Amino acid sequence: MSNTLSTTSQTTLRRQNLLGTWRQSPPDAINRLRSMTQRQFYAQNLADQLFTLSELSYLYARKTHDKAYFMAAALYAYAYLNPQAPASERPSPFSQHFRQACDIYMLSLTEALGSPVHVSSQLWTLPFGTLNLDGVPTSYQWHGHNLTDLRPLARLSITGIENIYSQAGLGEPVGGLPHLSNAEDHSFTISDKLRVPLNLQVLVPSPRTQILSNTLQGHLALTAMDEAKPPNAPNPLQYDQTAARAVSLDETMDWSLEYKGFLDGRLFDQTNAAQLFAIEPHQYGHRPVILVHGTASSAARWASMVNDLMEDPVIRQNYEFWFFSYATGNPIPYSALQLRQSLLHTIQQLGGTQADPALGEMTLIGHSQGGLLIKLLAIQAEDKLWNGMVPKPLNSLKISDKYKQFLHETLFPSPLPQIKSVVFISTPQRGSYLAGFSLAHMVGRMVSFPLTVTEATRAVLASDPALRRLNMRPWRVGSVYGMSPRSAFIRSLSPIPVTPDITAHSIIPVTGGGQNLEKADDGVVTYKSAHVPYVRSELVVPHSGHSTQSNPITIAEVRRILLENLQNNSTTETLTKQDISTMGGLYQQPEQTQQAEAAQ
Repeated sequence: MSNTLSTTSQTTLRRQNLLGTWRQSPPDAINRLRSMTQRQFYAQNLADQLFTLSELSYLYARKTHDKAYFMAAALYAYAYLNPQAPASERPSPFSQHFRQACDIYMLSLTEALGSPVHVSSQLWTLPFGTLNLDGVPTSYQWHGHNLTDLRPLARLSITGIENIYSQAGLGEPVGGLPHLSNAEDHSFTISDKLRVPLNLQVLVPSPRTQILSNTLQGHLALTAMDEAKPPNAPNPLQYDQTAARAVSLDETMDWSLEYKGFLDGRLFDQTNAAQLFAIEPHQYGHRPVILVHGTASSAARWASMVNDLMEDPVIRQNYEFWFFSYATGNPIPYSALQLRQSLLHTIQQLGGTQADPALGEMTLIGHSQGGLLIKLLAIQAEDKLWNGMVPKPLNSLKISDKYKQFLHETLFPSPLPQIKSVVFISTPQRGSYLAGFSLAHMVGRMVSFPLTVTEATRAVLASDPALRRLNMRPWRVGSVYGMSPRSAFIRSLSPIPVTPDITAHSIIPVTGGGQNLEKADDGVVTYKSAHVPYVRSELVVPHSGHSTQSNPITIAEVRRILLENLQNNSTTETLTKQDISTMGGLYQQPEQTQQAEAAQ
């Protein structure tokens, strides 16, 4: 908003001989113009005078920081827009002042109502009278949850998220925290820091009549973005959904936890924090998409992708996003077991697939190490993993049933029935060459593991003299060495395909143009390591580093996959592979398809 008067306001002041008064005494100019407008209520230039009163009050409020003038500016702007009147009596949306009046209304409410925003009943003393505002009904809830700590979003500057999305309309965009009664569940929760995008309005019946009286009556109205627009709100409502997401992440994230979670495998056990959380309550019919981050990373790394995907109405109406966090230095099978247990507990907590069949249509997306975690939930390993790592059958070891069960759960994984598709992003299927470097080994030696992992490892080594020769020192058990191409774990896991009942996709970034894939890598993982033959689709993202989650080609491919998943029982139009190719992605034909065509 400019500090200079618009041409319309200057013209209005000149016609009333008030321009000099405005320059010398703004309050006198506002009061005199208001009096003239009251006497000329049926004049043809009433709308221009209301707009001028709004602009004058706003500019004076910015100079004096007087909340009463900010509220007056909002009320004048609302009267000018007159949203409750027939369309013929409202200003044209093509008017040069229409959007400006909407902005004055929004910014004035932001300043008048402050932070946090109080939505209880309140009495205002205005420069010309009083305003009695009825508050938001105490019965108002968002998906059964009370909202607290409403914060204005209009003046925030957003960084760290690639694309900014907002919805133009009328009102003040705010973000509210849902008060969650189930936050004590430590397996799955709706984050208590993620804010709901809301619209707040001061609604005044018959605004052009009331604004020129000395006693005004109105009420506050609060509407969540995913709710139906109130029937008495003919205009679109303004929201700032990206700002709400950005504030959520800023308040949620302790960036040091990315490295603490890598070095301290006991982190989640000690803090008792939920490892699986959602950004909104589960809704019937919404298929969960579970995002699993990579090494020394966190859920915040998915921010740009989720921000973009949630703007697609088909995805927003059919999917919801859950985030899994884990101590990334721990052994990969142990972290995969935590993911499995969290998902099973959550499915049960939500009533199972009997309560909602959509819970049986899960998509898991894993980046880097996260891709290895999700693979362990999508394979029928039988004894292949164990035999590749330990030369003795598990049942032959003289260890307690407790440790046998633990080892069976971690190293004999089977597919989770509720998973229908998996997406590997930058995944070291055959290991990462960086994990083989001596520096990575040195860092791996600094990781501390949960007591269960340490005790189970010791029990295995002590159970048979022949096993004492196994090099199972703690640093070789952790994820860093586990991702080395030389590790027994990665060499045993890589040949095992995803079960045919689960559709797999690969997204593989390379730093070059993708012409010579045999020598290409993303700075961490080579193409040859990430490439597997059993996926339905493989997309190479050229000129992209390992952290490709924010790359628009990567995001578009995830969107295509999610829409394709809906095609089994829907006629939804999907983003095609040709669409991705025009953006610069390079599709590689899976080896199984190539072999089938060669046979023909």
